[in-house]
Amino acid sequence: VLRNPASAIVRIGLVQAACTGDRERNVAQALAGIAEAAAAGADVVCLQELFAGEYPCQAEDHGKFAEAEAVPGPLAERLAAAARQHGVVLVGSVFERRDHGLFHNTAVIFDADGSTAGVYRKMHLFRLMDEEKYLTAGEESVTLDLPWGKTGLAICYDLRFPELLRGYALAGARLMLIPAEWPHPRRAHWQTLLRARAIENQCFVAACNRIGTTGAATFFGASAVIDPWGEALVEAGETEALLTVRVDLALVDTVRQRIPVFEDRRPELYARAGL
Repeated sequence: VLRNPASAIVRIGLVQAACTGDRERNVAQALAGIAEAAAAGADVVCLQELFAGEYPCQAEDHGKFAEAEAVPGPLAERLAAAARQHGVVLVGSVFERRDHGLFHNTAVIFDADGSTAGVYRKMHLFRLMDEEKYLTAGEESVTLDLPWGKTGLAICYDLRFPELLRGYALAGARLMLIPAEWPHPRRAHWQTLLRARAIENQCFVAACNRIGTTGAATFFGASAVIDPWGEALVEAGETEALLTVRVDLALVDTVRQRIPVFEDRRPELYARAGL
């Protein structure tokens, strides 16, 4: 239950950490971060993309694919238990195995009672890290009605596709949650795109990125919560970090009234131009 449901004030927690080849260590680290964020008053906690293991498409040992699980499954059940224990909404990106040998990069969001609020499978696969060779792209965007209102989900590379987050905003989302594994040398892209998506959609964007190295990829963190004006309310460096910040989603309505971008859209002209 939202700690202050009357005012749409939400405290967001981001757990930024390194991933190693030790799966149990990674999971324990995430569970500790969830507990710490909850103790700091977080209403919603976001973990990084595929927090439980090394990035499977870049790992030297593709036997890591054996660690993929069904959703629901053992890892999802541990996350659900953590959400329930600490009374937080929780987002975790997991390596999912489905029927017919399909693998997905999947974000599961749990309500504070541990029930599954939604499942989002990454729609855009990142060729620079061989995702298209091993994973299957998701087919559906996900907008959720959470205690503070509508919220959109995206994963890492999805950030480069403004259509997805614009769709969430048009559906009424005031907050976007984005687990990520975004590597060097594209830190400037990450920071610019987070701000662009927040500004153009006049919403809050909360994104959790990992640190550490897998194979040839080194990840820089810089997890952040960006407000509708494009200002970073909190932003991490390149070390392990727990970020929490209090946001008032009413600011979204204020900004949208002050600069009425959505009222000034011309969708009929975009359709005529094939957009």
